[in-house]
Amino acid sequence: MQGPPGVGKSHLAVALGVKAVENGFSVAFFRLDDLLHAMKQDAELSPKRLRRKKYINVALLIIDEVGFQPMSRQEASLFFRLVSARYQRGATMVTTNKSVKDWPEILAGDEVMTTALLDRLLHHCHVLNIKGRSYRLRDLERMLAGAK
Repeated sequence: MQGPPGVGKSHLAVALGVKAVENGFSVAFFRLDDLLHAMKQDAELSPKRLRRKKYINVALLIIDEVGFQPMSRQEASLFFRLVSARYQRGATMVTTNKSVKDWPEILAGDEVMTTALLDRLLHHCHVLNIKGRSYRLRDLERMLAGAK
């Protein structure tokens, strides 16, 4: 799901996650910062032990707020490792404020890694492009419009 801040991407992702749980699937939700922190702690684990981690073996992994902060080279590498490990093994949902064409700047400027990651992430996917103004700011906009 991509779109500007405040249009409901995270809300929709959580709602889809709840629906998946109701249908018997395992789901994990992570903000990207928290996920990167966990992956850094697990970076030295063997592939066998890494497969036991919730963010690898869950049926649906929701990663929120991709693109708000650029990743370091190490973080981009860990993110690629995650997407590769989950490729065709589980569903991965991402919320982002960046268009796919802007992802190299998110992933430490590495166009080769970005291409490989997006190749896996976008294969068999549905992109929801949400447009509009922020729901959080609509009351402020109404208040400012009424003050004129």
